[in-house]
Amino acid sequence: METKEFMHSKVIRFSSKVDYSPEGIVSKRVIQKEKGNISLFAFDKGQQLSEHSAPFDALVQAIEGEARITIDKEPFMLKSGESLIMPANIPHAVYAVEKFKMLLTMIKSD
Repeated sequence: METKEFMHSKVIRFSSKVDYSPEGIVSKRVIQKEKGNISLFAFDKGQQLSEHSAPFDALVQAIEGEARITIDKEPFMLKSGESLIMPANIPHAVYAVEKFKMLLTMIKSD
């Protein structure tokens, strides 16, 4: 699946492709394939994804702001320009310490 907004062979500035929503979380699918997908998120300050797990590894790339990401109860502070890999089947959560934008790449295992 490809959207008009995320076309092949075009330079993309992800930070400008998603806007913050007051007291909300906005997500946009960049690429969706059978083996995984890439999504763009914008979290308003104080917003969170509660603890959950997923059956695939996930790479979080911070684009803007700062968030606390908890993996198996261990907190990690992630700032713009930093990345973190969340392992498959391990509980994790995301909390926006300040307004936060991230690119999430999920790759399914066979």
